[in-house]
Amino acid sequence: MKRMKVPVCARPCVNSKKMKKVLKLMPPAGTILDLAAFFDAFSDPTRARILIALRGARLCVCDIAGVVNISVSAVSHQLRLLRALRLVRYACKGRMVFYELDDRHVRKILDVGLSHISERTKTS
Repeated sequence: MKRMKVPVCARPCVNSKKMKKVLKLMPPAGTILDLAAFFDAFSDPTRARILIALRGARLCVCDIAGVVNISVSAVSHQLRLLRALRLVRYACKGRMVFYELDDRHVRKILDVGLSHISERTKTS
């Protein structure tokens, strides 16, 4: 990624009215920490590949390991984190355990992110 100079105001200025309005809309600090952890899960390429794989189908750990080309142990480790963040869920069927995206919101976030990247790639 190319380093860009960030434009800033030519002189210090504060709009108290806007600041108060925005501050009222800010969620509690704990919610912001949870949001940062949520998006941090998407920042790891292995976890992103797992989520994208599960976007396509319900998969067992062995299938996920094959798709993302890492060990079953490594997949299990990542799935533990993704489950804790409620990004994936699992269901047992006999002795098999199948993972899938937790809900439509996770799918939508993946779809929007991939669409955004695709759009930016076309214009570059």
